[in-house]
Amino acid sequence: MSRIALAFERARAEERKSLVAYLCAGDPSLDATERLVPALAAAGADVIELGVPFSDPIADGPTIQAASQRALDAGTTLSKVLDRVARLRRQGCAVPLVLMGYLNPIVAMGVETFCARAAEAGVDGLIVPDLPFDEASELSEGAAKHGIDLILLAAPTTLPERLAEIGRRTRGFLYFVSVTGVTGARAELPTDLPERLAAVKACTSVPVAVGFGIATPEQARALSAHADAVVVGSAIVKAVDAAKGEVAPVATLVRTLAEALRP
Repeated sequence: MSRIALAFERARAEERKSLVAYLCAGDPSLDATERLVPALAAAGADVIELGVPFSDPIADGPTIQAASQRALDAGTTLSKVLDRVARLRRQGCAVPLVLMGYLNPIVAMGVETFCARAAEAGVDGLIVPDLPFDEASELSEGAAKHGIDLILLAAPTTLPERLAEIGRRTRGFLYFVSVTGVTGARAELPTDLPERLAAVKACTSVPVAVGFGIATPEQARALSAHADAVVVGSAIVKAVDAAKGEVAPVATLVRTLAEALRP
């Protein structure tokens, strides 16, 4: 059983929902990311997404765009992110690690080379927001060959027949985007979100995680009644920026979010 599957199984056994925490790798530095990952796992993150910085992060709002630029300015590359994942695994870090990044750097490295390196480093899953569903076969097959879960996304605008196909093909979990638009903390989430999540859960056998816009423990708790996991990104990225390399304030935020998902 994969690390991702084990993490969700453990959460179910503890009768709680899972927390997926997002970090932009390399913001403010790869050394800081290396310190943050185990600290957030200890604080209660069940899965950690490592954003691979890219010059045109079209799915991301201003907070993660700025973090991505800071990471690029610090010299972060896909290859260096993979090297840090390998270092974390050598240090005994066991939390599931999912890379969230854009297609261009993967294609530049070569799909087969990337999948082989990612698996060797210890990557568990992959989310590629700008990969068209209908063109995902090469990466899906490469990821599966190397034991990596290609996690697919669905949105409020996804048609029912397409949602059913996404639900069948996704691996690890299904990532449901709670709002139309880009990432970013929001004061309010759509009122019909529970109904939409029920439809998503009905179309897949894997856990459903909901993200985009979730910023507070109260929002996380409310949505946890309708999904298997919540994804928090921009709020954590803001905390990382404010902490200027310090781990404790970010871990405190993650601990608060994780506690909100317990009964």
